Amino acid sequence: MEISLNKKVIVISGGTKGVGKQLALQCAADGAHVVISGRDEASATSIIEAAKKSPGTIEFKKTDLHNVSSIRELFAYVADKYSKLDGFVNYAGITPAASLIECSESLFDDVFDIDIKAAFFCCQEAVKLMQKTGGGSIVLVGSTHHTRGKKDRTAYACAKGALYTLSNHIGRHYAEDKIRCNYLVMGWTPTDGELALRKSQGMTEKELREKAAKAIPMGRMTEASDIVPGIMYLLCDSSAMLTGSEFTINGGELI
Repeated sequence: MEISLNKKVIVISGGTKGVGKQLALQCAADGAHVVISGRDEASATSIIEAAKKSPGTIEFKKTDLHNVSSIRELFAYVADKYSKLDGFVNYAGITPAASLIECSESLFDDVFDIDIKAAFFCCQEAVKLMQKTGGGSIVLVGSTHHTRGKKDRTAYACAKGALYTLSNHIGRHYAEDKIRCNYLVMGWTPTDGELALRKSQGMTEKELREKAAKAIPMGRMTEASDIVPGIMYLLCDSSAMLTGSEFTINGGELI
């Protein structure tokens, strides 16, 4: 099986942080033309610099995912420059902690604006572009929380559940356009957001890893290096008949 993204055009939302950043670098190393979106220009600059010697390329398009017009500008840029889109990865997301009874309206709106509304309209633009250019692969990065969630992640769990429904919807109804969509269940990973949240709760990274190791059957946290090859497989032509799947990389968490 060959996993090759050579000359493919890939858009990654939230590509300046964590797994999105590592994915962008690996895609460029494999020869892809990658456009990362986000608002962190400093991080984007360092990523572009790190990929300078790669056979592929990385570009940054500053995008406000709260703004649908900004999302449309991102995909219009890709259409104008490359005239095609082979892959879209929705990595952007936020995961503030709050139980059902603690969740404020503003927190709920923040989570749903980024974790499902932005994803919805990114997918809308990705599908429209892929329909014009012969299809492509969409990967929606989900979570083990998507079926019920931990008690302190209610809004997040609901948004990721909606994202799962969106993945199945696209996978079923746009297969005729050779557009695939899969939901990647990403396990407990020490992302920038997770580390910041735990720090705010008084927990060090070492303590977080020790806690996770006890909870996860495989005995350790899921790392970016575990996730990236899976996403690349979902993006490449070797997975041409894989759509509407729940593709799980989580070390057995919450089975």
